[in-house]
Amino acid sequence: MESRRQGHFLIRAVMFDLRLAAAIVCGLLVTAPAVAMEQSTRPPLSQNGGTWDSGHVQGIAVDVKGGYIYYSFTTMLAKYDFSGKLIGTLEGWTGHLGDLDFNPADGKLYGSLEYGKEQAFYIAVIDVSRLDRVGVEASKTEIFRTVYLPEVTKDFAADMDGDGKVDHRYGCSGIDGVGFGPAFGRVDGERYLTVAYGVYGDNSRDDNDHQVLLQYDVSGWSKFARPLNEAEPHHSGPKTLHGKHFVRTGNTTWGVQNLSYDDSLQRWFMGVYQGKKPSFPNYLLFAVDAQAQPKKGDLVGVRSADGKGWEQAQLLALADDGLKDAATGVRGWNQKGDVGFQPVGRGLFYLSVNSGGKGAQTSDLTLMRWTGDANRPFVPATLEDLR
Repeated sequence: MESRRQGHFLIRAVMFDLRLAAAIVCGLLVTAPAVAMEQSTRPPLSQNGGTWDSGHVQGIAVDVKGGYIYYSFTTMLAKYDFSGKLIGTLEGWTGHLGDLDFNPADGKLYGSLEYGKEQAFYIAVIDVSRLDRVGVEASKTEIFRTVYLPEVTKDFAADMDGDGKVDHRYGCSGIDGVGFGPAFGRVDGERYLTVAYGVYGDNSRDDNDHQVLLQYDVSGWSKFARPLNEAEPHHSGPKTLHGKHFVRTGNTTWGVQNLSYDDSLQRWFMGVYQGKKPSFPNYLLFAVDAQAQPKKGDLVGVRSADGKGWEQAQLLALADDGLKDAATGVRGWNQKGDVGFQPVGRGLFYLSVNSGGKGAQTSDLTLMRWTGDANRPFVPATLEDLR
């Protein structure tokens, strides 16, 4: 440092380190703030979602422009910034908070929230811009609202044979996967909230081999949103929906766990817990091309009301990609995508891996790049992928 004091630039060591001094000498000081801002808003290559005792991670959501990542840990929501700093947590419900998605149109976070015993199925709508501290109680804040989904309850509670017992139409166990994207058959236009059914993993049934996807226009949902009161569950929600579609994948354990739409590939992805029916390939990840047009056809396995044939429904074909089962024609990948699967653009995705036992649940995110390879659809991303 003594030699620097004797040079052309006198810099006091107590004020500047060598790196800053070098920046001044090179005339780079004016660009340093811009570089720092770019790095702070760059999605990280990896992140840990903390260790919690509220249940395993169910899903994630990313606000790419704002620089935040959200984690659903069943009965708790955690908010981190891209640097890995914990910004806040939301807690205080006993229901099952599942998959998440961030809606850039209104800046709110949407997540599936279910109470099976009460036959109450909701979309949680959370004003995450106001979630700025740890330990926020959902029942004591205005940022947490819920919207009831009567269509789900109708199928969940259906008595299809008139014997007075609940049969769960389509094997409906509730809801889980949620994601915003265009209407099926399009890649442009209005974005709809798409909600996937949970489906019971029951090998004795033939009417539970489809994934069920509901699409909703949420632009007017403020009139339905209510605070959550677990003692008296409300039934305020839309009576109509934009569409109800079915995808034949074979039965999976609890249906679509993570649902997301990727603009860069123009397709919907469905991450599932593996099914157990030996007649199906039981892949872990499925996809539907956004431009594939829904077609009315036979909902194989689901008897029509008159019992003379199959029920008719709007069907979506699986993307013509990935592994293919010769016996069923079902396509997909053996890729884990059940506890966090989120596109962030340019063929990049965050994939979550859960670990830990009771009282010590965590999520490790890795930024992955899509390859299109049937056996290895994703590889870890690099900084070069973010440039």
